Amino acid sequence: MIILYTTERDFPWGTLRSRFSCKVKVILEEKGLSYRTENLPAEMLGIKPPEMLAHHPLGKVPYIEDGGEWLFDSTVINEYLEERYPAPPLMPRGVAERARVREIEQFGDESVLEDLLDVVLPYWTIDPSKRDAQQQEKARQKLGRRSLPFIEKVLAAGAGEGICGSFSLADAPYMVLAMVLEIDGMDLDAFPRVADYLNRLRRRPSYRAISPKTTVEQASGRN
Repeated sequence: MIILYTTERDFPWGTLRSRFSCKVKVILEEKGLSYRTENLPAEMLGIKPPEMLAHHPLGKVPYIEDGGEWLFDSTVINEYLEERYPAPPLMPRGVAERARVREIEQFGDESVLEDLLDVVLPYWTIDPSKRDAQQQEKARQKLGRRSLPFIEKVLAAGAGEGICGSFSLADAPYMVLAMVLEIDGMDLDAFPRVADYLNRLRRRPSYRAISPKTTVEQASGRN
């Protein structure tokens, strides 16, 4: 069984999950693989104890163990899962199409998931009645200036169930976007294609494993 090392916490208004670990959890679910999560205390990310550094040299999550193999970095892990467990396929066959999937997935990491950090922290870990509304709106505006216009443009060029046609590894970071904005409730009227796309992602069975409505215990893995 695959073990996914991550950090998750339940709050009264939803479950806070590691953005990059969610990418891996989605692919584990999409491939129907048996796995369990090892939920590390959040403070370990600051302390970076030797047992964590032994498996991720930067003291981050996610990392996985699979039959004695240890891997870190969400993109590397997901490509490993695709090659190690090829059914169902989550990469197209053509060289150019595969490069496009990697390109869109990389944008998700470097822009979308980074912009989401401003939305999630510190505001998502604070009772909604005590949040700084101006700072929260500033975080939304940053997401709306940089990440969302590009996603809208990609979707306008034509997409299927996923952002690159069929659901693929490229969609994993955008599942995280769907999760965060479900809690945040950001107005997406200026990005109608993004709104429709995120709703499609939320309807996928794999979304339950990262949904803010699913508790840590309920999302601890699958047999």
